[in-house]
Amino acid sequence: MPTDDARRQAKEAGLDLVEVAPNVRPPVCRILDYGKFKYEQKKKQNKSKNASAVLKEIRVRPKIDKHDLEIKIRKAREFLEEGHKVQVTCLFRGREMAYQHIGLEVMKRVVEALEDISRVEREPRREGRRQTLLLSAVRR
Repeated sequence: MPTDDARRQAKEAGLDLVEVAPNVRPPVCRILDYGKFKYEQKKKQNKSKNASAVLKEIRVRPKIDKHDLEIKIRKAREFLEEGHKVQVTCLFRGREMAYQHIGLEVMKRVVEALEDISRVEREPRREGRRQTLLLSAVRR
C-alpha cells in the first residue's frame, strides 16, 4: 500500500501515484502521468500483435525436384506454425513462360501439403515472369 509521503510527492509534482505491479510483495508503485502510462501500455500491446503478421517468401521453379520442393514445404510449414504469412513465388525463365501450367501444378502441390495448417488468402496470380500465391496460418 502506498504511503502518505508517496501520495504527497505525487500531488506536489502534479502526477499520479500508479500501482504498476500489484501482484508482487510488496506492491510496486510509481509516480508518473497515468494517461501517458496507459498510452504506452496500449502501444506495446498493439506492437506485439503486428509483429506476428510477418510475410515470409518461399521461391520455387516449375522444374523443381521433388525433394527440393519437400524442403521448401517444410520451411513454409515452420513459418506458418510461427504465425507468419507465406508467399509462394514461382519464377519463370526463358521458354518456361510457355509452360505456366507446370508452375501452377507446383503451387497446387504446396497448397495440398500445407492445407492442414494454412488457408489460401490470395489465389495464384501472374505478375510478369512470376506467379505468386499467399498462404496464411489457420488459428486453432
